[in-house]
Amino acid sequence: MLRTRAKYNLGQVVRHRKHPFRGVVFDVDPEFSNTEEWYEAIPEDSRPVKDQPFYHLLAENDQSYYVAYVSEQNLVADYSGEPVGHPDVPEMFGNFDGGAYALHYQLN
Repeated sequence: MLRTRAKYNLGQVVRHRKHPFRGVVFDVDPEFSNTEEWYEAIPEDSRPVKDQPFYHLLAENDQSYYVAYVSEQNLVADYSGEPVGHPDVPEMFGNFDGGAYALHYQLN
């Protein structure tokens, strides 16, 4: 039985350890839950292990906004205090408190 606990919370702002982007967590998979094609496209020497949480992010970099799927080992908390400018953030989240966004709705 998988006994993984997610390190980051819904609404929390995080950064990628290696690549220059950051984002807001909007969903968490307790372990890898994407396609094998996606996984195999990652260079083998950079490929994360599958049995860890993976996070769905409303992500941004200097050029664009997008949705990212990132392993926990590749994320760190963002302490910049800056909001994320992704255009979908207001649809999913409420106020920003400097490190995280409030959820707009109650989850089960």
